[in-house]
Amino acid sequence: MSRARILSIDQGTTNTKARLIDASGQVLARASRPMSLHCPQPGWIEQDAAEIWAAVREVIEEILTAHGAQALAALAVTNQRESVVVWERASGKPLGPCVIWQCRRTAPACAELRRQGRASAILEKTGLGVDPLFSATKAHWLLEQIPGGIRSAEAGELCAGTVDSWLLYNLTAGAAHACDTTNASRTQLMNLDTLAWDADLSEWFGVPRAALPAILPSSGEFGRTAGFGPLPAGLPIAAMIGDSHAALFAHASFRPRATKATYGTGSSLMRGTAGRPYSLFRLSSTVAWSTPHRIEYGIEGNITLTGGAVQWAAEMLGLDGAEAAAALAATVSGNEGVYLVPAMAGLGAPYWRDDARGLLTGLTRGSTAAHVARAALESVAYQVRDVFDAMTKDTGEAPEALLADGGASRNDILMQFQADILGCPVVRNLSADLSAIGAAQLAGLAAGVWKDVAELERLPRQEQRFEPRMAASRRHELFGGWVRAVNQVLDREREPEMGT
Repeated sequence: MSRARILSIDQGTTNTKARLIDASGQVLARASRPMSLHCPQPGWIEQDAAEIWAAVREVIEEILTAHGAQALAALAVTNQRESVVVWERASGKPLGPCVIWQCRRTAPACAELRRQGRASAILEKTGLGVDPLFSATKAHWLLEQIPGGIRSAEAGELCAGTVDSWLLYNLTAGAAHACDTTNASRTQLMNLDTLAWDADLSEWFGVPRAALPAILPSSGEFGRTAGFGPLPAGLPIAAMIGDSHAALFAHASFRPRATKATYGTGSSLMRGTAGRPYSLFRLSSTVAWSTPHRIEYGIEGNITLTGGAVQWAAEMLGLDGAEAAAALAATVSGNEGVYLVPAMAGLGAPYWRDDARGLLTGLTRGSTAAHVARAALESVAYQVRDVFDAMTKDTGEAPEALLADGGASRNDILMQFQADILGCPVVRNLSADLSAIGAAQLAGLAAGVWKDVAELERLPRQEQRFEPRMAASRRHELFGGWVRAVNQVLDREREPEMGT
């Protein structure tokens, strides 16, 4: 077997990680830095773009100082999606915060696009409904905060891009401004049929194409490292891909119907499709992954708050983190009618209601903190089922199992409850590094470490299977309670009629 190694960067919302991965797909070394979030106004969530790059430098230096750069074949990048940075092309200086995917500050801009009647055309071109989640309105907002920003962007003096392109620019010392098809497909500026920036979309969103990165396949050379510290100059950056897409790839989900759920702060369900999908049930069409010779599409549902809801419950209950909340939830056998709809930043798929707000319902005098924690944990599984059911309706086929990954998937109670509420097996990948592994595998394809996806399918994987054990009647009863709770949220957003 080849001695080649891939250095894979996984830049996420809460952590920036580096992983050193060998030709068997195994992780040889790990480094991580926590990331801070800033909320300057209600619903506004951002990060420091310079801090993101500093964290990436630190984890690279930690890994290579300890393990050396020998036999490095390539560097790979996977990243939080939809988050946007604007920077000065000549200096690389960021000209504002990184407005992250969870941020709702552009809800008024989205409402205006809908008022103008643009929503249907945007959906047709991009596969995405108009929502503050996606990048285009964020990029326009950032440009508008810069004096003469739109004019400078039109002149090519500014760069606007998702986090992968921000990291690439810095890794190459400004030599490359590019992104991959998966990240581009989440911006609402790329036409999903042409895989190119679209003139109409650029005009409607007010984001000049001259500021945007080149769009390249997920696997292939994006540029070469400029080098710093122990990172050598000239190392090919051979893959860039959004984190959810990278996880799908690492599951070896190379066939239609394969469906995975990544459990993080929010969650993404993605299913590969045969060709470009068109959703009838308010899901997103997207590029799943791509190589120079192959483009794979998928259908996706994005849930705004899942693991973050458990963290929220921990903070509200005065507990030390999400794990403590999950442990408290395990002390009771059920929710006793208590439901949490975690719409603190709106509801994502399949509702797409950015005006929705959270609701805790079903409380009685006998309800305890444990029931609230249980409701938060169960809300993850209910939201996943909402999207899972929509995918089944859209494609006309139910998957044989749900493939699970991400931090919250390590909770056995959640995974068993997920299988029970779906009535479908859940297969958990035991690796905590699936996005980094998927990006590394795409880089390895480009660098010749692996010859094709068939070889990747044969790599060893550690998995655990959870079979549904709940009676169908109980499943129906519990999920019915969730549906009623969500309807309370949706109905509450309507203007009440004035009585006499």
